Amino acid sequence: MKRIILFFFLLSVFHLVGQNEIPLNQRWKFSKGDNLSWAAFDFDDSGWAAISVDRIWEQQGYDPYDGFAWFRLKFTIPSSLKKSAYLKDSLLIYLGKINNFDQTYLNGHLIGVNGFAATDAQKEDMSFIKAPTNYWDRKRSYKIPLNSQLIRWDAENVLAIRVYDEGGQGGMYTGDQTLRLTRLTDYLMVDFGREAFAFKGNQLVKNVYLKNLSSVYKLNGEFDLEVSHKTSGKELREKKYSITLKPGEEKRIEISLPQTDHSLVVEYEFEIKGEKQELKFKEETPYILTPPAPDSPRINGPVITGVRPGRPFLYTIPVTGKKPIKYRVEKLPAGLVLDPNTGIITGKLDKEGDYKMVFHAINDFGEASKEFTIRVGKQICLTPPMGWNSWNCWGLSVDEEKVKASADMYVEKGLRDHGWTYINIDDGWEIHRDKEPKRDAQGNILTNEKFPDMKRLGDYIHSLGLKFGIYSSPGPLTCGQYTGSYGYELNDARSYAQWGVDYLKYDWCSYDGIAKDTSLPERKKPYFVMRYALDQVDRDIVYSLCQYGMSKVWRWGAEVGGNLWRTTGDITDTWESLKEIGFSQVENQPYAKPGHWNDPDMLVVGNVGWGPNLHPTRLTPDEQYTHISLWCLLSAPLLIGCDLKTLDDFTLNLLTNDEVLALDQDPLGYQARQALVDGDIQVWVKELSDGTQAFGIFNLGEKTMSYRLNFSKAGLRPQGTLRDVWRQQSAGTYNQEKEFVVPSHGVVLMKIH
Repeated sequence: MKRIILFFFLLSVFHLVGQNEIPLNQRWKFSKGDNLSWAAFDFDDSGWAAISVDRIWEQQGYDPYDGFAWFRLKFTIPSSLKKSAYLKDSLLIYLGKINNFDQTYLNGHLIGVNGFAATDAQKEDMSFIKAPTNYWDRKRSYKIPLNSQLIRWDAENVLAIRVYDEGGQGGMYTGDQTLRLTRLTDYLMVDFGREAFAFKGNQLVKNVYLKNLSSVYKLNGEFDLEVSHKTSGKELREKKYSITLKPGEEKRIEISLPQTDHSLVVEYEFEIKGEKQELKFKEETPYILTPPAPDSPRINGPVITGVRPGRPFLYTIPVTGKKPIKYRVEKLPAGLVLDPNTGIITGKLDKEGDYKMVFHAINDFGEASKEFTIRVGKQICLTPPMGWNSWNCWGLSVDEEKVKASADMYVEKGLRDHGWTYINIDDGWEIHRDKEPKRDAQGNILTNEKFPDMKRLGDYIHSLGLKFGIYSSPGPLTCGQYTGSYGYELNDARSYAQWGVDYLKYDWCSYDGIAKDTSLPERKKPYFVMRYALDQVDRDIVYSLCQYGMSKVWRWGAEVGGNLWRTTGDITDTWESLKEIGFSQVENQPYAKPGHWNDPDMLVVGNVGWGPNLHPTRLTPDEQYTHISLWCLLSAPLLIGCDLKTLDDFTLNLLTNDEVLALDQDPLGYQARQALVDGDIQVWVKELSDGTQAFGIFNLGEKTMSYRLNFSKAGLRPQGTLRDVWRQQSAGTYNQEKEFVVPSHGVVLMKIH
């Protein structure tokens, strides 16, 4: 649990409203390159450029640039800080987040590396640039004892930050850098994220942990728990605890709350006696909207799929209902074979055209049928891919067993029955840059010890009726510094085909060092090269371009043969990240269509962490409903990024609402448009293939709001009948206008009939 504890400790440090903080987010100087003499207190940086520390350096004229760069700041530390402090312990320097790695110097002396304390003896230690890639999302803070000779009171001090960016975005970028003295509250960890709320009967239960992180101080205080209903504001419960924590001691508090029709807001407050500082935290309880699937069969998933002539075909009919289920296909074309016990269809179709058939599913409780089309032609990926990707949970710690376990969970937890198809390995399967050989004598890429047999793994995934995805880069190295495809594209395409790969994520990363400039032809070039290579093999491989929206990739992604393309930087499990990425998908709206999709990055629900340590997503339940609703309205690829073995009831509920998923898989392939922006309210409208419409009303504000929607103003039918898509029930009729209650950071998702 080290990673989770760290998160909540940092939360207590940096989101406590206090006095006597000195901002360190202005007047920074910057230089590309690397020289340890730049750490010196008296180094002359007058010729360096000014830079902001609230955004990456690529957004400030340094695009492309990877490798070493330095930031320097001169500032004064007033002695009044320690005179007014209750706890005269340490000076705390907070630098926000740094992409990717840092060595931090105060007045010429090394004080920290990647968020951990360090000494001058580590100056020459270059292992700091081999830390986990996900350190770009790690907050950096460093403590200096008040009696340290490094601190120059009432005089000029110098911070020098040596940053290494191994690919993609770089620099100091959060803009919230500060300096202050430590407080007693810095030693109190209120860990309410170690466990997610569990559904037990009609109750929600979990444990909250309080820990004294100090080895010296005893903490005495009052712990106050307040509970209210999020949408009504009604106070439901308040309970106070007197807490004493000895140095290093941890105590557990059991919480049991009623399940309600919406989130409860749970506020934790701890006031430490003596210091009179308060720690305040807030979380919201999960609530389930999706009704359970009936015992009788129900056929889910898209109504169409595409395959190229003569290429291997694999499709599993997604059906919920009580097992066992028997499958039958009416008008199944010659060349394809159905397994009647699993619903898996395999084979080949050589002739172009639309093959229309009817799926049937039968069990002891009834029978279901559904029309389905296989389109044989030049285009594949006719609906957005739905799958799982290893990155957001396992990062570079991914291995064969974790991938196989995810495939098993698709079957065991029923995700396959709702249309989830792909099992994708992200970075970390290749040979690392520091090891040899990386390829065999024929130039074929080798796998590392974590993936001893890719063909065997692909066969295992296919045996479950699922599809197999993999990852590479057009540069010589991937983002994680493993072997890329540069110069060996055809070799790699042939290897993928041999292994049975169905999906390739192709990540820009080290191609910055190959590209001559940032011109559009240079941005397109590597993707043309791999597209050509993929066309030479006898296998359909979905082609996912990952280059973070550079040069407005949505305008040319289809031209280079992409089936989907990232439109943004990496997402994280915060509201700020979700809001910035999700609600910026406006300009690219016209470019989404069957076979070609805008990709706002993977889903951040469930247990995530970018490996190897995981934590429950920091998104509230309403933010998660917003996440899934918006991505489905956007016709976005849906790639689960959590550990499927620890999938809780709430997250499984989010991922298995077939009416919500049907919006994403609608064959028209229309990406929702931003129809209205009214203060904190946004309305997004999606046209559907049956001539109906779906819409989401999103509340980006901090309070629950009542919103009267003018349907005509939003481009919706002025009269009609509504269906609540999450609850899968009628929501009545409307005429011109209707009022909706939308929770903060939440959504109302409707379909018009």
